[in-house]
Amino acid sequence: MSVDPMAYETQFFGFTPQTCMLRVYIAFQDYLFEMMLVVEGVMLKKLDGIPGCKVSPSQIRKCTEKFLLFMKEHFDKLFAKMEEVLLQLVLNIPKNVLLPEDKVQEEYPYSKEEFQALQDELRQLQQQCRAEAAVEQALRAELEEQKVVKAELEKILQCFDGVESICREHGAGNFKESFALLTQNSKKLQDVLKDVEEKSKKMKQHDQLM
Repeated sequence: MSVDPMAYETQFFGFTPQTCMLRVYIAFQDYLFEMMLVVEGVMLKKLDGIPGCKVSPSQIRKCTEKFLLFMKEHFDKLFAKMEEVLLQLVLNIPKNVLLPEDKVQEEYPYSKEEFQALQDELRQLQQQCRAEAAVEQALRAELEEQKVVKAELEKILQCFDGVESICREHGAGNFKESFALLTQNSKKLQDVLKDVEEKSKKMKQHDQLM
């Protein structure tokens, strides 16, 4: 059996030529075995009809097996020659023949170095695509966060608008001015509260000394 992988032939036929030859060999061998069994059966019938015949079925079986071995040895030699001829002349694609699906390689030939360079460039592009996809995902997440913050700010503005409306209704004037005044008063109250706390501490210390 040939050890040549015959990859181009496999691409064209859809099966390996060696597999085809193996199946043919098995089919011929099975037919040879069946034929020997038929011959053995005919011999048994013929000898059974001869009076005084002393040839036993076991002797006939030994002769059949010996003849089968002889036939198989000659068949293997003939098949080896037939396989060589078929693999070279029938199941072989000449080196100068190009399959239709490989015509593009003839139009755009490239070397191993060029192919490797293309592979490297392809890997770089894939990495860039993954990086851009990650950046896009991060931007989408940030955009969603901004939407949430924007919604909260709109709620706060609506709240301020409501407070300003209430201030107008009660004659408080401009909300911004009222808010500034409220902030100043709050600071003054904090200062007064701080001053009171300090005086209270001093009075406690004085009482303890007395």
